[in-house]
Amino acid sequence: MFQPDIPQNTGTLLRMAMCLAISIDIIKPCGFIFTDRRLKRAGMNYLNDADVTHHDSWEAFREFVAEEERRLILLSTKAQTIYTDFSYTENDILMVGRESAGVPDHVFNAVDRRVRISMSKNARSLNVAIAAAIVLGEGLRQLKGPSAL
Repeated sequence: MFQPDIPQNTGTLLRMAMCLAISIDIIKPCGFIFTDRRLKRAGMNYLNDADVTHHDSWEAFREFVAEEERRLILLSTKAQTIYTDFSYTENDILMVGRESAGVPDHVFNAVDRRVRISMSKNARSLNVAIAAAIVLGEGLRQLKGPSAL
């Protein structure tokens, strides 16, 4: 998650991550504090068991990605590739931007790949937690699902 600014979405994604046994990376700064009651309400009692890594900056996160030899896949309405036409690997990291602004151009240009979800012409974007769940579901399906974890 790139600089999330809505605690409910972060809580929802942390809950999903815990339930599916995946990790979440959060790139700071965040638009809220992690003791926010809205985050706790959305994440319920799953927050303490979620595998979360906080990165102090975009640069620190990029170093982590390089050290781990991971591929960074950005979910973006500006991407050309439809998420179902993409081949995912176990080393991929799915990334969502800020709810209010997406990611800045330097981040958009620095990722390894970009995917998008087709939407109606009148829609601007999906909620980031929903978008992440949709694309994660496709990635898990291709990799034989959470039962293979």
